[in-house]
Amino acid sequence: MEQELESTSEIELKKTVSQDEVLQAALKLFAEKGYFNTSLTDIKNALGIRTNSGINQFFKTKQAIAQTLHENILDSLSISVDDIRRRNRKAAEQLREIVDLLFRLTDDAPEVVQFLLFVNSDEFLAEPKPLLDTAAFVKIKRIFQNGVKDGEIKAIDPLLAYTYFFGIINHTLEMVLKGGLPKTADSYLSQAWLMAWGCIAKK
Repeated sequence: MEQELESTSEIELKKTVSQDEVLQAALKLFAEKGYFNTSLTDIKNALGIRTNSGINQFFKTKQAIAQTLHENILDSLSISVDDIRRRNRKAAEQLREIVDLLFRLTDDAPEVVQFLLFVNSDEFLAEPKPLLDTAAFVKIKRIFQNGVKDGEIKAIDPLLAYTYFFGIINHTLEMVLKGGLPKTADSYLSQAWLMAWGCIAKK
C-alpha cells in the first residue's frame, strides 16, 4: 500500500501541463470568480499539479495569463469579424452574423464571452484600453458607420447606434450567463436580434 501511495505521489509530481491547459483553466476561473479573486494557487489546483512550476514555465504572473487570454480572444474575434465582413455586404447581414457568433459562443464556450464582455480588464492590463478601441470592435463600429452612410441604419451617431444595439445584445447574454434567463442563449437569439436591429434600422 505504501508503495502504491509513493507511486501516485511521483506521478503527481511529474505531471506536466501545456500552455493551452493553463490558459483554459485560468479562463474558467476568471469567468467564474473574476480576475481579482483568482490566484495562481487556484489555477494550480484546477490543473491538478503540486507546484506552480508547471505554470511558471509559461507565465510568471497571473496578470500575464490574463493578458494573453485577452489578446488571444480579441485576435480570434477580429479574424471572425473580417470573415463575416468579407461574406456579407449589408450592415444587417454582418451584424446578424456577429450576433449569431456571440450567442453561439455563449452556449458553447460561456467562459470566453464572460471574460471578454464582463471581466474587468482594467485589473490586469498594464495600459488599459477601452474594448471599443480594440481592433475587433473598431471593425464592428465601422459596420455601424457604413450602415448609416448606406441608409440601412437611422441617421444617428454610429456610436449611439452601437450602444442601442449592443445594449440589448450584451444584456441578454449577461442574463443568460448569470441564470436570469433560464434557457440557452440560442433560445433568445431571434427575439434579441429583432429588438436590437429594430432599435436602429431605418424604416
